[in-house]
Order: sequence, then structure tokens, then C-alpha cells
Amino acid sequence: MAVRIHIDRLLVERGMSVGDFADAVGITPTNVAVLKNGRARAVRFSTLDAICRVLRCQPGDILSWTDDQTALDDDAYR
Repeated sequence: MAVRIHIDRLLVERGMSVGDFADAVGITPTNVAVLKNGRARAVRFSTLDAICRVLRCQPGDILSWTDDQTALDDDAYR
């Protein structure tokens, strides 16, 4: 799946630490890491709502999609 999570960028832009973000959202820092690393299999709407509230953003600022081939091509250059 080629859904990308952009929490890292948003945290940097807002000057927030992972710990502060996790506390404000109401999830553990471990779960923030799961989201940031793209290992999450699902996100509850209540969690997405809290993330958007804390980061003052829209869901589309957090998530993006690329086709699988583009993702494979991108990964080949890492």
C-alpha cells in the first residue's frame, strides 16, 4: 500500500516533540512511531480527529496516496 503519513514534517513545522504530541492526542509515543513509520494498519476516526485538532490541520495534510509503482520506484532510491 502506498499511503504515506506526514506527521514528522508537521511536528517539525509546529515545533512539537513526539512526547508532547502523543500526550496531546492521547496515544502512546510507541503508537506515534507506528504511525510515522507507516506500520499502522488502521487509524480510528477519533484518533484522526485528535491528530487534526492538535496539529491544526486537515486529514489530507497528514495522509497522501501514491500508486504502488511510484512507491516502489521511490523506495529503490533510498
